[in-house]
Amino acid sequence: MRKITLSCLSLVALGLAGATFAHPPITHRLEATPATVAYGYYWSEATPVLHIDSGDIIDVDTLLTNSPAGLAKAGVPDDKIQASLKVIVSEVTGDRRGPGGHILTGPVYVEGAEPGDVLEVKILSIDLPLDYGYNGCSGYLPENCETGAPSKIITLDRRKMTAEFLPGIVIPLKPFYGSIGVSPAPELGRLSSNPPGRHAGNLDNRELVVGTTLYIPIFARGALFEIGDGHAAQGDGEVDQTAIETSLRGRLQLTVRKDMKLQWPRAETATDYISMATDPDLATATKGAIQEMVDFLVSNKHLTRHQAYQLVSIAGNVTITQLVDKPNLGVHVKLPKSIFVGK
Repeated sequence: MRKITLSCLSLVALGLAGATFAHPPITHRLEATPATVAYGYYWSEATPVLHIDSGDIIDVDTLLTNSPAGLAKAGVPDDKIQASLKVIVSEVTGDRRGPGGHILTGPVYVEGAEPGDVLEVKILSIDLPLDYGYNGCSGYLPENCETGAPSKIITLDRRKMTAEFLPGIVIPLKPFYGSIGVSPAPELGRLSSNPPGRHAGNLDNRELVVGTTLYIPIFARGALFEIGDGHAAQGDGEVDQTAIETSLRGRLQLTVRKDMKLQWPRAETATDYISMATDPDLATATKGAIQEMVDFLVSNKHLTRHQAYQLVSIAGNVTITQLVDKPNLGVHVKLPKSIFVGK
């Protein structure tokens, strides 16, 4: 099983070594079972399946977004379909499921998290427990899809970290979580896992790989963190509605940040600062993501708004994150860290 992991030196670079915690971080194992998943929703009234202290680490299993029947129809042998997926799909039914379709592990209650705080999520490692993933066909231009065709099963070479789509077409694997978020505001009720929003959720942002830190505004006590929708590889836009969908096992450190205030999720990779926004209207989402980057530059790099907006035009990269998680479309802006060469 191939593991993508963040080195100790990288952790120091990201500031983990200087963080202050009540105790050394404890790692909590969280398997995916009928009792530890939220099937298709983020919700402020969901019962936590795990309580942790700020700064602790979760070692968490997540399951692909499919059913045993769907995988079997696509040609996956029964002995390669995870037992945990079989039991969850069988037992989590009725009002315990929906309105979305993702099997999310959680929610995790982080002690000390309050509305208005920010949850810092450091992605420390990701494993590929399966040697296959699947890709469906629907999404933005479904008229290109063959009617009734099953999902395409794609073998994952976990040693080379590649997947052969067709003979002569090889895809590099860069695993990440499509859905990673917290409870939405209580007045939104039980929110479908399908669309992303200010609570993050189904961002489908391919930049959120190992080494990334994601910052999510908190709307409910305890944050109520959930994670799932594993992807082995995906292009920006996720145009047919699926990536190479697969199960993942990851280690993530969850830390409450009371010194930050955010309107939308933000992220930081080894190479870039990333702002994000979503909306049913692509133009509104684009304006939101750009403004978020301008606001970041004003507050963190002490530029004027005029200077910040100019810098985003000169050096920023505006990208469509996803076009298929209705009703919200996603946009993110990447700004390379390498341009900041001064003190």
